[in-house]
Amino acid sequence: MSITRKWSSQQQKAREILIRLKRLYPDATCSLTYDSPVQLLAATILSAQCTDERVNKVTPELFSRYPDAPAMAAAPLEELETLVRSTGFYRNKAKNIKGSCQKIVQDFDGKVPKTMEQLLTLPGVARKTANVVLAHGFGINMGVTVDTHVKRLSKRLGLTKSDNPIQVERDLMRLLPQPDWENWSIRLIYHGRAVCRARKPDCDRCSLVDLCDFVNS
Repeated sequence: MSITRKWSSQQQKAREILIRLKRLYPDATCSLTYDSPVQLLAATILSAQCTDERVNKVTPELFSRYPDAPAMAAAPLEELETLVRSTGFYRNKAKNIKGSCQKIVQDFDGKVPKTMEQLLTLPGVARKTANVVLAHGFGINMGVTVDTHVKRLSKRLGLTKSDNPIQVERDLMRLLPQPDWENWSIRLIYHGRAVCRARKPDCDRCSLVDLCDFVNS
């Protein structure tokens, strides 16, 4: 089979999965609570290796005290650490939030930048965080957000063979139409939480089971 035909077949499969995910989760959206791009940035930094539910319990007080980039940039690091402690890895997260906001104030006139290249210059911001901020903060699809659910399910479905998030993202960007890149991620996250869990996937009630390499291999 030629490379072109192989990818064409994979594209058809990926788009069928996307259609089903949209039907299953028509109202799916970002689970983080925020009122501005900088608050979304901070919440996404906090969500690393932490549930969105836990982050949403922490951010109301954080954002009440420090609602914008200048305030977060000027916040005492020790106080930030105390506020975000329950999200885990709190020292690094507090340092990255403060450092990112300092750079936003110094280099971007206090506004979160709207390009991938500029976002990646912020401390603690890699492509996953940048994709979330661009998609949900500005409505810009520059890539596919790859978290643990997206990586696990995309591999189980046979759309990638890689465990490397960068390669997984590249594979998915080749298969999916750009306007649906974030639609894919957010709905696959919902499906990963509800059905295709890491340890005990509920294959008996999965609407994607006939398309799943994990089950049919």
